[in-house]
Amino acid sequence: SGRVSSGLELRRARTAEKQHYEDVAAVLTAAGQVPETAQDIDFSYPIKSFDSWPSIARLGARLESLSLGAYLGAVRALQTPEFRNHAARAAASEAQHVSFFSAAVGGRRLGPPLPPTLPIDQVSNALDAYTS
Repeated sequence: SGRVSSGLELRRARTAEKQHYEDVAAVLTAAGQVPETAQDIDFSYPIKSFDSWPSIARLGARLESLSLGAYLGAVRALQTPEFRNHAARAAASEAQHVSFFSAAVGGRRLGPPLPPTLPIDQVSNALDAYTS
């Protein structure tokens, strides 16, 4: 979109999100689960979410914060060291994304020294606002 002032960083974040999905999908597949895809979920966003770069960045900051909390929660909950390692590395990436989007709307690049760990049910409930 022509509304994005920092396209390179946004493309890098998108590439990272694709890698996160592939890693999680591999874990689920290995566990005998079928990972959901974007076609399995009906996304809906608040009105005007994509009207301007600041509105996109605010939405990005919110969604990335939820992702960060979810991955931190997974680090705590997962028992397999390899899976915990993937979740920890993804959380580090999500923290970078939060920083990027937060700074884009005049927020702080550095968040709390210990970001909150979110249980998956809390993340799922918060994400309900973006699905129909």
